[in-house]
Amino acid sequence: MLQVAFIRENRETVLKGLAKRNFKNAEEMVDKTILADEERRTIQTELDAILAESNKLSKDIGDLFKSGETQKAAILKQKTIQLKDRSKELSDNLQQKSIDLQELLYLIPNIPNEIVPAGTSAEDNLNVFQEGEIPKLHEGAMPHWELAKKYDIIDFELGNKIAGAGFPVYKGKGAKLQRALINYFLDKNTAAGYDEVQVPHLVNEASGFGTGQLPDKEGQMYHDATDNLYLIPTAEVPVTNIYRDVILKESEFPILKTAYTPCFRREAGSYGAHVRGLNRLHQFDKVEIVRIEHPSNSYAALELMVNHVKGILQELKLPYRILRLCGGDMGFTSALTYDFEVFSTAQDRWLEISSVSNFETFQANRLKLRFKNSEGKSELAHTLNGSSLALPRVLAGLLENCQTPEGIKIPDALVPYCGFEFIN
Repeated sequence: MLQVAFIRENRETVLKGLAKRNFKNAEEMVDKTILADEERRTIQTELDAILAESNKLSKDIGDLFKSGETQKAAILKQKTIQLKDRSKELSDNLQQKSIDLQELLYLIPNIPNEIVPAGTSAEDNLNVFQEGEIPKLHEGAMPHWELAKKYDIIDFELGNKIAGAGFPVYKGKGAKLQRALINYFLDKNTAAGYDEVQVPHLVNEASGFGTGQLPDKEGQMYHDATDNLYLIPTAEVPVTNIYRDVILKESEFPILKTAYTPCFRREAGSYGAHVRGLNRLHQFDKVEIVRIEHPSNSYAALELMVNHVKGILQELKLPYRILRLCGGDMGFTSALTYDFEVFSTAQDRWLEISSVSNFETFQANRLKLRFKNSEGKSELAHTLNGSSLALPRVLAGLLENCQTPEGIKIPDALVPYCGFEFIN
């Protein structure tokens, strides 16, 4: 969430950033926010003046009673009753105006970093890095959903029977490979200094608002109305919320966390090969990395995260590219995002397998996540997160790119984790 003071003092900068995002009704939203803030501050000023006057009158009344001037004291006491009624009215107005302002602020996305390219869709994203040779597959090579059926390692029809489309059942070596990937990703992350945590798979409303999934992605989250809890769309939500309402010491930076969780997303389904099989699921596994950083170091930390994901993909020997997302394709909360995509030779297309983002102070402001600087003043921290990695499309890329006429050759880095070299 943007700070209202920043919006008020940097109106043109905010509008320019929102224009890069192609945010509709930006000028109207910004001006409504500034007006709501002005009204809130006007009420606050009047309320402060009344409270100050009431305090002074209370002291004067006490002095008059002591000096025996009870009639004058009674007149002043009547005035304090009037001031009390007015202060109650102002307090109620102030509370409502603060709620209205907060609701407006929740609807305004983050301002993109200056290096974010302009654009309206994924076609405008900037390819900043590409590595790995795209393999030439044998005649008769298959997409992963056909390989899954051939080797009986993922059963999409059984998942549909149990839950519905988008909930696959992993079987035999498919289940072991899935578990191997989870453990491999966690080990790579912890070796890089990330502290592993296990977190709830359901979160409360405050957690959803804290990291920006609410109200922006409310329709994409599974919701238990009875307890008002949400199934997590990513481990980013519970892990980052560990630090909600926390004031850190400057010496505690950087904070590095990693977690494996299943993820749940109600994303509206479409049809076609681009969403077949593992390409788009309602439940999937993901290993996440989260960093809480000093503002002066967050972009250096973002580069470290990008290089970390690079290293994993290099070990897996998967051809990949890195995209700097344009303003129109960025997430609501992000200031700068890099997407990693693996090339699926069997599908002849790129598959997104990771997003690594810097949110700057946007989430921290919602979370009230601060630190004491060297002068003892409170500042907002910077938050970052990334997939390291999302399993479904990594698994799809592995199955498709590593297939041979004899079976699927497991990358050397994963063999110690799964205990076999081939799926055949």
